[in-house]
Amino acid sequence: MDFHKTRYIPMSRRRRIYEGKAKVLYEGPEPGTLIQHFKDDATAFNAKKHEVIEGKGVLNNRISEYVFQNLNDIGVPTHFIRRLNMREQLIREVEIIPLEIVVRNVAAGSLSTRLGIEEGTQLPRSIIEFYYKNDQLGDPMVSEEHITAFAWANPQEIDDIMALAIRVNDFLSGLFLGVGIRLVDFKMECGRLWENDMMRIVVADEISPDSCRLWDIKSNEKLDKDRFRRDLGGLLEAYTEVAKRLGIMNEGEPPRGAGPVLVKG
Repeated sequence: MDFHKTRYIPMSRRRRIYEGKAKVLYEGPEPGTLIQHFKDDATAFNAKKHEVIEGKGVLNNRISEYVFQNLNDIGVPTHFIRRLNMREQLIREVEIIPLEIVVRNVAAGSLSTRLGIEEGTQLPRSIIEFYYKNDQLGDPMVSEEHITAFAWANPQEIDDIMALAIRVNDFLSGLFLGVGIRLVDFKMECGRLWENDMMRIVVADEISPDSCRLWDIKSNEKLDKDRFRRDLGGLLEAYTEVAKRLGIMNEGEPPRGAGPVLVKG
């Protein structure tokens, strides 16, 4: 099936599958596909802090598209097919594994708090952590023992997830380093993609400044959602700076529009 020639269905005629804090999933135009819509909502601390920032969804859509397309190009399997418009992507339907995979290169956030390590300290090596996706429980950190005991993933799937996390970390570290940005850490999700009787683990959800800690190499200025978490202000400007450095947006291009604009593939 050629997913690049699928028809576009107006939002008003779609069936909503799921709505999260920052995205909505709609039924896709073809079997096995979904439409992922990026909202302008900014949340932190399990949505205890919430604000709508116009244009944020547009930026995350564009940045995540860029990252996922490049991952596809280097052979890292993802759910991404193509961007449909300024706020939406066509993705493959996957069975989401209920884990958040966090890869840390530099001490920051909860790691600094838990272990008393000064924020900004380079870690001896990249560390992979697992968190159980459950908003009511605050997404608690879990071990491989928990994951296998509760059948969230089996040992082979954990190996596949960790291999993907390492590859994504290597790619993102080089990508951002090339534009003067330090990849401190990032969160990713994975899903099971079923193709007939075959199943493989793929990268899903999004990779954007919402899910990465990104610091300017020279100034250590934060270019990620910590600007919202820590009341630093300038979140939209920071995300725009990331997009400009990656070459996704031109200098004078605003990160907002009147509504979805169809991109013809």
